[in-house]
Amino acid sequence: MPRLGPALNLVAAVLVSAALLYAAFFGAGPLPALGVAFNPVTGAWTMAADASSNGAQTLHLKGLTQPARVVLESDGTAHVMAATDHDMFLAVGYVHAKFRLFQMDLLRRQGEGRLSDVVGKAALDSDRFELQLGLLRTAQLEWSQLSSSDPSRDALVAYAQGVNDRIDEAESQHQLPAMFTLLGYQPQHWTPIDSLIVKGDMTQTLNFTDTPLVMALLEKSLGHDLTSEWFAVLPPNQQSPYDPGPYPAKATLEQIPPLPVAQAQLNKVAGDSMASLYQRLAALPAGLIATGGASNNWAVAGSHTASGGALMAGDPHLHLTLPAIWFQLTEDSPGYHTSGVSIPGTPVVLIGHNQHISWSLTDAQNQQTFFYVEKEDAAHPGQYFWNGAWKKYGTVSYDIPVLGASTDHLTVKYSVHGPVISERGLTTTVWWAGNIPSQDLGVLMRIGQAANFKQFRDALRDWHSPTHNFVYADDQGNIGLISAGYYPQVAQGQPWLPMPGTGEFDVTGTIPYDDIPQVYNPPSGVVWSANQRQVAGDYPYYIGTASNFFDPGYRANEINRFLGQNKKFTAADMMALQTDTRDYLASEIVPLLVNALSSENLTGNEVAARDLLAGWDDRMEINSSAASVWWTFWQEYLAATFDPWWKSHNVKVDRAELNDALGQDLEAWSLRDPTNPAFTLIGSAQSARDVMVASFRGTVALLGTRLGSDPAKWSWGRIHTRVLENLAQITGLNYGPLPDRGDANTPLAAPDFPSTHGPSWRMVVDWGAGTFSGIYPGGQSENPASTWYTNRAATWWDGRYAPMLDFTGASASPGAVTWSLQS
Repeated sequence: MPRLGPALNLVAAVLVSAALLYAAFFGAGPLPALGVAFNPVTGAWTMAADASSNGAQTLHLKGLTQPARVVLESDGTAHVMAATDHDMFLAVGYVHAKFRLFQMDLLRRQGEGRLSDVVGKAALDSDRFELQLGLLRTAQLEWSQLSSSDPSRDALVAYAQGVNDRIDEAESQHQLPAMFTLLGYQPQHWTPIDSLIVKGDMTQTLNFTDTPLVMALLEKSLGHDLTSEWFAVLPPNQQSPYDPGPYPAKATLEQIPPLPVAQAQLNKVAGDSMASLYQRLAALPAGLIATGGASNNWAVAGSHTASGGALMAGDPHLHLTLPAIWFQLTEDSPGYHTSGVSIPGTPVVLIGHNQHISWSLTDAQNQQTFFYVEKEDAAHPGQYFWNGAWKKYGTVSYDIPVLGASTDHLTVKYSVHGPVISERGLTTTVWWAGNIPSQDLGVLMRIGQAANFKQFRDALRDWHSPTHNFVYADDQGNIGLISAGYYPQVAQGQPWLPMPGTGEFDVTGTIPYDDIPQVYNPPSGVVWSANQRQVAGDYPYYIGTASNFFDPGYRANEINRFLGQNKKFTAADMMALQTDTRDYLASEIVPLLVNALSSENLTGNEVAARDLLAGWDDRMEINSSAASVWWTFWQEYLAATFDPWWKSHNVKVDRAELNDALGQDLEAWSLRDPTNPAFTLIGSAQSARDVMVASFRGTVALLGTRLGSDPAKWSWGRIHTRVLENLAQITGLNYGPLPDRGDANTPLAAPDFPSTHGPSWRMVVDWGAGTFSGIYPGGQSENPASTWYTNRAATWWDGRYAPMLDFTGASASPGAVTWSLQS
């Protein structure tokens, strides 16, 4: 669809409201009563008034101790200046709530299991799961463990006061976001625990995974030997670890004990139980289960740059939503001078820079989720067997209000491993690092105050979850990278499978902080991460498997190739790499395919498609027909190789869900093992070459049917689009879908069709030139009537950036307005 302006967005919103009119006044199934949405004073129409209320003004915030100021650039970027740290965090809370209150309320309701209260039974499964998993319990425990003198405690309290000042103001002025009116409820006051819940939401999205359940189902269907070969611990393909060692002299990965008898017996009886739990988790809303990370970051030392200062770039890849996950701001107070992006609902800059250092992060994909099958006995009801004795389950009960229905009652049981999340067949509990109380907001506050690598590294010592690759650069030309987090180590067994809960397979601790993957000022002068395995094969600790807990490595390989050039890099080079569309996997496989086709008797269209590939530069550009041929071929090649096995072994896991892992195998076999038995299809023996040729012929036929008879017109943009999805799931308020560049393997990450994930924030820092640039898709406001709803989308889409100004520069920028904050 065309790109919508604010006026059209408002019309679309009103049309959607009108479509709900019948249900609003006459009722329709589970839909809430929406008649109040059309009240001329408090209804959805007030979003137009709210969108026009961003001019210069004086505002009164009850918790301020001294006057403060907020400068808003013409694009909505917020700059907060306060005389005390407390007042700064309070003002940030107000600003977040001013522009993102509905988004914030959805996030806390999701994590606290309170969505059913406002949308009805449709959210009950999500609420029950979240309460079982324990985000609320963990947040409450984290809050209780904060001492009264901890700076992060005051930050959370002040932030909550600022949010509540905005809620009170919006209610008194009838300017609550329209979705509250459409759903017929008012937001409750914000609490510090709500901010900790929002932190937990992000942790869950990035690292709570069902992979051990998937692996159990594969073991049951494919068998142990085939599963172990195809879904190995170490990647079968060539990776580019940023920390190549040498490593500490500890027990090597090969010394992990072999499959114990107890484990083998468990796998034979647990199939149905694991399948049931897997299906339950698969049915949950998207985002509750991590599906694999995708982000980039890197830094270049000053000795390798044109400016003489360090360069740094970061672009975390997340769900692309309207409003965006991020909110851009600067925070200035006596204790903080940070600039970057924050998550609405939390008081700190998560990715950005201060006066001396800059940082960004990617998902390190360390395994932090383990499943345990508890041993029970009818003679010991309500108990489980652990460490040689019967132990009583703990319990906690919840009431879940459900709109339009009776209150649901939930009792959560938990063992020493964690909460019980399934009692169908075998009782299964989950150990998840996100349930270890941690003060990650305090870590981020100390990062924001750090002036050098030592202070940065010391701050990260207390970071637990999710495991992130924190890249670093500073104003002295130094660079570094640390994969910070809690790396759980089990006593024995195979943690990529469900394990017996009898005690022998428990998590016993974590990798020592000095031994986790990290580098500082390496001889190469560059550091990089893109979710690849961070270390080489001889790293002595377990940190996950190639099947899910690491990316295939193609983005990292391409970044490493680019940064390996013998040149002086510039900020423009960093921006070009962030938006680069070269598919590293294609650069490896396409020459093999073209060679395999050289002796084949091809049709006219097959010759044309082969010639497109032969002359291709491996870039997934909108107008490239070769890009369409390559991508379609790779999917056909995967299907031709593995689908016969899936069918013959009745594998219940969607093969496409495992394409990253299987693709690594297929890459390795194609390059180094072309007669691997995997290519032996049902009833015939074939090689990689045979399957490639057949897959290519199928590709040409498929594209001809879908895109027409002329291969020159099979452009990538006809297949591949991207969309920014409205958070309220109102498609009329989406941005796109529009044709877009890239794919899942390119530095410009654009997976899926249409692509809904990708670079959620791009930042480039040049310390030598003193320039800071950034952009995210969408806008600062969640209000579709606001000029700041999608105003950044075109800039982001086109690969352009905006300067990250400081408070002084923003105050002098054209179109800037100032809010004076008073108590």
